Amino acid sequence: MPERRRGITRRHVIAGFFILIGLLLLVAYVPQLGAEKVAISKIAFGVPGPVIALPTALSQLLIALIYLAAGALALLPRTQTAGTWLLWLSAVLLFPAILIWVAQGKQTNGVTMVSETLRLGTPIALGALAGIYAERSGVVNIAIEGMMLTGAAFGFAAYVATGNIWLGVFAAVILGGLIALLHGMLSITFKIDQIISGTVINILAIGVTGYMRRQYILPRVAAIQAESTGQSLATLPEFSIPFLSNIPIIGPVFFEGKPLFFTMLVLVVLTHVVLFHTRWGLRTRAVGENPRAADTVGINVSRTRYVNIAISGMIAGLGGAWLSLEKVGNFDDGMTAGKGFIALAAMIFGKWTPFGSFGGAMLFGFSEALGIRFQILKVELFGGPVPTQFLQMLPYVLTIIVLAGLIGRSVGPAAAGKPYEK
Repeated sequence: MPERRRGITRRHVIAGFFILIGLLLLVAYVPQLGAEKVAISKIAFGVPGPVIALPTALSQLLIALIYLAAGALALLPRTQTAGTWLLWLSAVLLFPAILIWVAQGKQTNGVTMVSETLRLGTPIALGALAGIYAERSGVVNIAIEGMMLTGAAFGFAAYVATGNIWLGVFAAVILGGLIALLHGMLSITFKIDQIISGTVINILAIGVTGYMRRQYILPRVAAIQAESTGQSLATLPEFSIPFLSNIPIIGPVFFEGKPLFFTMLVLVVLTHVVLFHTRWGLRTRAVGENPRAADTVGINVSRTRYVNIAISGMIAGLGGAWLSLEKVGNFDDGMTAGKGFIALAAMIFGKWTPFGSFGGAMLFGFSEALGIRFQILKVELFGGPVPTQFLQMLPYVLTIIVLAGLIGRSVGPAAAGKPYEK
C-alpha cells in the first residue's frame, strides 16, 4: 500500500483558523459575562420587520464553542466526518457572528446587509461569468479589468453624448465585446501569450479611458451641469417586480433593484444552462479541454473561441456599465479598482462554474458591504474606530485568504492559455 501523505493539509489550516477565531471570541466576550449591563445586539429583518434582540456575549460564546468543537473534531482522524459538517456550520455562522459584533449596543438590518451584498457583488459576478466563457473555451482572460473599465468609460461617454442612458448601456456592451475581440485576435490568431495580451489590454484601457475622461467626458459633464444648474446625472432607474417584491425578507432582496442587478441574476442561470445543457456549451467545454479532439469531430476551434471571447467581453462591459451608469452616474479614472482581478478570484473559487462563481462574488460583495456597515455604525476595535483604510482593504485581503488559504491550487480547463495549432 502507498504510504499515506503526512504533514499539514488544507483541512488542518481551516480547522486551525476556526480554533483561532473561537479563542479570540472567548478572550473578547468572557469578561463581558460579569458586566453589570448586558450588551444587546438587535438585528432587524426588513423595514418594517421583526427585530431579534440577542445578548451579545452569550451569543458569541456559543458560536465560539461551535468553532472550537469543529476545529478539534476536524483535526482528529476518527472524527473527520463530524468535523467536516461542523466546519460547514462554522462557515455559515461567520455571517451572524459578524452581524452580532457589528450590532453590539446598536441595531442593524440583516435584510439590508444581504441586499447590499448582492448589489455590490454584481460587477464581480459579471466579471466572473466573463472569465468563465473565455476560459471554458481555452482563452485565459486577465483582461476583464480592462474590458470593464472600457465599458464603464465608453458607456458613460455615450450617455452624456446622447442623453439616453440605455444607449450608454448598449455602448458599454459593444465596446467590451470589441476590446475582447482584440484580445482574441492577439491570442487566438497571432498566438501571442495570453497573459501578455491581457496585460497589454489592461494598460491600453487605462490610457484610453483616462484620455477620454479628460478630453471629452469632463467638459461634456460640466456643460450638462451648467445647463441644469448643477444637477447630477441620473443612474439607471430602480424598480420592483409586482407581487414578488411583497414577499417578506426575500422580496426586497431579490425582487427590488436596478436593471443590471436583475440581468446578472438571469445571466448566472442562463450561463449554467448554456454551458451544461446545450450543444454549444458542450462544444465550448470540449474546445477548452481538448481542442485537437474537438477539431477532429468537426468543431471549428478558432470560431468557438472567438464567439466565447466576444461574449466574455460583452458581459465584462456590462459590469463596467454597472459601475458608471447604475451605481454612481459618473466615470472616474480606474474606477474598476481591481474588480476584474477579484472577479477572476471568484471564478477560481467557484471552480469555473456559474453558481460557484456567483457564491464567490457574493463573498467579496459581503466584505465590501461589511466595510460600509462598519462606517455607518462606527464600529470600534481595540477601543477605537476601525480605520477606513483597513475597511477598503477588506475585499483584497479576503481575495488572498480565499485563494491561498482555503482554495489553494485549483485546476482549470486543460487547454486554457495554450494556443491551438491546427
